[in-house]
Amino acid sequence: MLHSALLNVMMKAARKAARGLIRDFGEVEKLQVSVKGPANFVTAADRKAEQVLRDELMAARPGYSFIGEEGGKIEGPDKTHTWYVDPLDGTTNFLHGIPQFAISIGLEREGTMIAGLVYNPITDEMYIAERGKGAFLNDKRIRVAGRRSMQDAVVACGLPHRGRGGLAEFRTEFVAVQEQVAGLRRFGSAALDLAFIAAGRFDLYWERNLSSWDMAAGILLVREAGGYVSDCDGNDAMLTKGHIVAGNETLQKDLLKILKTAGAAG
Repeated sequence: MLHSALLNVMMKAARKAARGLIRDFGEVEKLQVSVKGPANFVTAADRKAEQVLRDELMAARPGYSFIGEEGGKIEGPDKTHTWYVDPLDGTTNFLHGIPQFAISIGLEREGTMIAGLVYNPITDEMYIAERGKGAFLNDKRIRVAGRRSMQDAVVACGLPHRGRGGLAEFRTEFVAVQEQVAGLRRFGSAALDLAFIAAGRFDLYWERNLSSWDMAAGILLVREAGGYVSDCDGNDAMLTKGHIVAGNETLQKDLLKILKTAGAAG
């Protein structure tokens, strides 16, 4: 499959950063038995991967702004383009030797996501999309699942952990959703959850308290796979509000209604 110059830049950057993550992931498994643990090592791996991504992307598109999880925002002279980069989405999984994590790269032009990439280095699954050109997994076209009934739906979600707010709100939503669906899943990587929606593996996904770099690439993947994405209020402010609901047209609307009802009841 022929890729655009833009996607080639993104894919090259992701694969280069992935080499370090694959090597470091092997070391993490060895560090699990140490008293100190691998936390500091993983933080270093995260930073190294972001540095590789930033160097590659900014060398290819030197004027663009860059927002990364580790380094924050770097303003470029071109105010119309911004990279959103998470070098290691699923850090806790990585930390525990669980092979469910990803590199996520999204490109925004004048407020609209125009390109996205999510790559799991361990499974070698690369999801890519450009606006108006469809979504692909390892160069095969993907589409969101076609189920229309909540009782048949497998739903991915976030689980607020210690130190984060929103636990009571989530518990209310969790119970309301759990009563109506076939199953709930928590895999630990927002970028991959959205990629799985795009590929039809999950039917629905919602989560709160996310950062822009967690969602940017996945938003475009879902939309280019025929899906619908909004914030939990049904609007298009996912990156600023930090919450998201994704799925096919029918089920995404149904889930929004459930969350709204749960919020009113809570």
